[in-house]
Amino acid sequence: MDYMTLKEAAEKWGVTPRRVNYYCAGGRIPGAVKMAGVWLLPKTAEKPIDGRRRKHDENSNMR
Repeated sequence: MDYMTLKEAAEKWGVTPRRVNYYCAGGRIPGAVKMAGVWLLPKTAEKPIDGRRRKHDENSNMR
């Protein structure tokens, strides 16, 4: 299996390396492994859905 680094994944997904590290540490990227203190992600890994954002609900009273 081919792997990419945090930095490569961050560039591919348009996020910071810190955010990718957060995804890895939270177990949100299947197949990610930490070797010698460095996260390695499968090149085929897809960006997890960002849980910080909510979809707008038309029936919601939120402004």
